[in-house]
Order: sequence, then C-alpha cells, then structure tokens
Amino acid sequence: MTATIWIMRHGEAAPGRPDHLRQLTEHGRGEARRMAGWLAGSLSEAQRRALRIVASPYRRAQQTAGIVAESLGKDVETLASITPDDPVASVIDWLQVEAAATPTLLVSHMPLVGELTGRLVEGDRRSSLPMPTAAIAALEAEVWAAGCADLVAFRHPGDLA
Repeated sequence: MTATIWIMRHGEAAPGRPDHLRQLTEHGRGEARRMAGWLAGSLSEAQRRALRIVASPYRRAQQTAGIVAESLGKDVETLASITPDDPVASVIDWLQVEAAATPTLLVSHMPLVGELTGRLVEGDRRSSLPMPTAAIAALEAEVWAAGCADLVAFRHPGDLA
C-alpha cells in the first residue's frame, strides 16, 4: 500500500535568541496561509480526514503547523525529535512505524527537512533538497526507507504568488 507524507519547512521567522523561541514574521504567517490553502486543495477527502499534523517543538514550527491545522480543522502533535539538527535516521525510523498507513504532514526546519527529503528520495546521505521557507514536499512510498520514496509534488509560497 502506498503511503503519503508531506514535509514542510516552517514559514519565515524573525531573528533572535534563543533559537527555539523564534517566531514567525507577518510574512512567514502569510507564507503558511498560502501553503495551507495549497495543501487543502491538493488533499483527497480521505487524506484530509486521516491527516496527522506533527511539528517540531520550536515556536516557529508550531506556529506554522497551527496555521495549517486551523485551515484543515485538525490538531497539531509535537514530536521532539524533528528539530533542526536531529538525525535523519531516527525520523525515518519514526516514519516506518507512525506514517506507514496514516497520511502525515511533518513541519520542521532546515537542514532536517531538506536532508530527510533527499535521503528518502535519493537514498544518499549527502542528498538534500533545498527548501525555501514554508515549502512543502509531497512524497509517496511503499515503505519509508532511504531511496524508496517518490517526490510527487513540491511547492513553495513563490509558486503561489
């Protein structure tokens, strides 16, 4: 059975310290709203009902996920292991168990989102997909493992302007 995940980078965030408390800018909120609209329009009714939204605990990812969740009438779950520098292998292990049969949106950060997408599609530890703020990569796979996924869509706010 083919499963689908969407990997999203948070919207534009203001600079500051500590990093985990950085917030979305007004521009970043707009990016998240545009991408929420795109995602809503690209989901089947079954995907929309079953979609699970999982975000990094960092504020900017939570804010981005919250905007998407509100537009879809969903809740946001927090996953501590998808912060910017967490290991890709542990996220893939999580996907194998948690996203095998449930459509899932992961909202996180660079470099993790780029490396995760690159590893799942290309299978190479050195692969990384450049992802502008609020970009979403849609992947399909029979199993979540390195080199086993197909990139079926990639959108960023600039595509929708």
